[in-house]
Amino acid sequence: MIPRYSRPEMTKIWEPENRFRIWFEIEAHACDAQAELGVIPKAAAEAVWQRGRFEVARIDEIEATTKHDVIAFLTNLAEHVGEEARFVHQGMTSSDVLDTCLAVQLTQAADLLLADLDRLLAALEARAREHKETLCLGRSHGIHAEPTTFGLKLAGHYAAFARNRERLEAARREVATCAISGAVGTFATIDPAVEAHVAEKLGLAVEPVSTQVIPRDRHAAYFAALGIVASSVEALAVEVRHLQRSEVREAEEYFAPGQKGSSAMPHKRNPILSENLTGLARVVRAAVVPALENVALWHERDISHSSVERVFAPDSTIALDFALHRLAGVVEKLLVYPEAMARNLDQLGGLIHSQRVLLALTQAGVSREAAYRIVQDKAMAVWAGEGDFLALLKDDPEVVAKLSGEALEACFDMAEHLRHVDTVFARVFAKPGAGSGR
Repeated sequence: MIPRYSRPEMTKIWEPENRFRIWFEIEAHACDAQAELGVIPKAAAEAVWQRGRFEVARIDEIEATTKHDVIAFLTNLAEHVGEEARFVHQGMTSSDVLDTCLAVQLTQAADLLLADLDRLLAALEARAREHKETLCLGRSHGIHAEPTTFGLKLAGHYAAFARNRERLEAARREVATCAISGAVGTFATIDPAVEAHVAEKLGLAVEPVSTQVIPRDRHAAYFAALGIVASSVEALAVEVRHLQRSEVREAEEYFAPGQKGSSAMPHKRNPILSENLTGLARVVRAAVVPALENVALWHERDISHSSVERVFAPDSTIALDFALHRLAGVVEKLLVYPEAMARNLDQLGGLIHSQRVLLALTQAGVSREAAYRIVQDKAMAVWAGEGDFLALLKDDPEVVAKLSGEALEACFDMAEHLRHVDTVFARVFAKPGAGSGR
């Protein structure tokens, strides 16, 4: 991932230094287990810990000849360990190192992403509570529907990201497995106790059955979870982008002093962060199909998955980390305009209350078909610019024969749309253990 969309904490996980450090720990812990079993001398295991070193540049130099990264690493390690290095990697195959390392890196990445989600959830909850009763338009198909509150909008996004957090936790658990089972996974050349020891030291679970690789359905689930998180990022970003449109302007991204929106038009205040988030979501989702395709490998292993993962594992986690961090900032600093929301609520002359009038007429004894016809006729007149909805209803003999002026006006009471906001908030912002996902 390019530096522009990278944060150092996540980037470090995928740098060669961290990867080779994990490789070293896998090999060293395996030596400890082998020594405990009496397969190699304990002095050899101690020598690996004491003298084990590596240099990224030297590994790259060796790999230029060997064309094999694990062999290049082991060769460089042996240059430091000395004679005892002949006991390193005993009975192991490259995938034991590569796949176990990838599991560690993916769990490290998940931990950062979970922290990102916690910040975003905190921001969404704070802003939702701030605007719990801030009335605004609810829209369906992009058209004015009925009143809702801005707090409810944000509560819906909070609930989605709470579910995403649960998905990511599950994906982390699923991908956090260790395989030290040797060629084709039969343990013919290494004791399963070695795998169990390495897994425990690295905070992983033992892979129940590996071939020569950890099954890729685990990784597919992980990257699918990231893709769903990314889609939720886009969903909120698209909402901000719409609300910031000049014709709507109910909310907008914070515009910093000295910030410029356009090289040509000095008046512009564009939703660039949210547009950027929409694009980054596409990058993260792009990993999902390749991860699914990686599940089907030839027999006990091939490396068709390897090149793919070397690209999208860093790119998708780095991009999502950046996106979640950016989105939390957008929410924290979001400028909200309740006055504009109120103006837009009145924009269609009361049409947003049509359902309440329809229900009142049916409750008063009018058939649903007749009531719908009456209300729709008046609504279409308002759409055509022929008057105010409430006034037209009060002038209709069929309506006033069933509903008094006071009853009609009650249908236009905005407070009715706030009656159950507390109920929804109690459901969404439940305490840990009560289904909130936090």
